[in-house]
Amino acid sequence: MKGKIINMLLKYKFILLYGVFGLLTTLINVVTYNFLYTVFNVTNVLSTIIAWGLAIVFAFITNKIWVFESRKFNRKLFLFEFQKFLGCRIVTGILDLLIMFIGVDILSGPATILKLLSNIAIIILNYIMSKFVVFKKE
Repeated sequence: MKGKIINMLLKYKFILLYGVFGLLTTLINVVTYNFLYTVFNVTNVLSTIIAWGLAIVFAFITNKIWVFESRKFNRKLFLFEFQKFLGCRIVTGILDLLIMFIGVDILSGPATILKLLSNIAIIILNYIMSKFVVFKKE
């Protein structure tokens, strides 16, 4: 039984690590936003941008090192991977915004359910783009 569990963990290691670091990224985003907005009275938009930026940096580093095991750190490669990572996250951020705008503002759908479904789609797309575009193995 113990061997089967270890084999399953090893088989799904990347997805499990992606999930753990995804939760931590979300926590960093939410805590940073709340801290800036409620404690320092930074505007909503600026708090959102700063929190998103810190979350993106954290997600990039953890995804690079532990999830996709891209452990080359020469400056050129690091910047190239970061640009691709940021570009992909901007694309999925815009997709999230479009899903919410169309689903809630235009079609009057249930916001919470649509946000949940949108986030599931975004998480899957972020994983696929990170694996096959940003940190693809040569």
